[in-house]
Amino acid sequence: MARRRGFDVTRLPGFATIAILCFVLLYAPIVLLVIFSFNESVSVSEWQGLSLRWYRSALENEQVQAATVRSVVIASAASLIATAAAVGAALATTRTRPWRGQTLAFALVNQPLMVPEVVTAVALLFFFSMIKVATGYTGLWYLIVAHAAFCIPFAYLPVRARLQGMDLTLEQAAADLYATPWQVFRRVTLPQLWPGILAGAMLAFVISLDDVVITEFVKSAGQDTLPTYMLGQLRRAVTPEINAISTALLVVSVVLVMAFFFLSRPRT
Repeated sequence: MARRRGFDVTRLPGFATIAILCFVLLYAPIVLLVIFSFNESVSVSEWQGLSLRWYRSALENEQVQAATVRSVVIASAASLIATAAAVGAALATTRTRPWRGQTLAFALVNQPLMVPEVVTAVALLFFFSMIKVATGYTGLWYLIVAHAAFCIPFAYLPVRARLQGMDLTLEQAAADLYATPWQVFRRVTLPQLWPGILAGAMLAFVISLDDVVITEFVKSAGQDTLPTYMLGQLRRAVTPEINAISTALLVVSVVLVMAFFFLSRPRT
């Protein structure tokens, strides 16, 4: 009797063609963007030879420099705050006995992933507008807090996954030896958790660095980040300088995502 084979999507007719078409549609525009970032021409569609002209132009552009520094400051601070909150939330949902409302807490932590980003942005706009009117403060902390709130679930998921994959034996042994909960966390849990924390922090950094919607709603005048600066330039005139900046952001994002992948993959 012939052995029945399980369902395999790769055996469906046309699977290879559809897969190749999807990859082409996804990556062909990115490849073209990178190629034309080295274009000598002012036109974004007419090739006139290899040149680093637009990379030099971007590096010498004071607005790009200011927006880049602002983006890095916001992303660094937001990722630190989001990761710290994510670690606490992950510990509360994995290293405690089941408690009433735990599922609700998990849903609330991951709310930014389930709600459209524009809804979160509008809610933050109204909330921070009231604070701005009451205090008169219009600094960068609004953007930092907004980015941190949005990035918490992105930091939470790898930290929680790391905790769930960790053996409880060492923590239980430390508790049996009269270590306090803080000592158990600092000397046993934290050293094992570091890869998950770093992975979550890098993912939160990338999400914050690339964010446009929340930044566009929350920022005050003169607080453009690199993505919102690029959006503003696209509304005025498109030049290969935008391609060069996009390529640089792409390289940074790819490097950080690769690091996140290697840090968060299971150890064999």
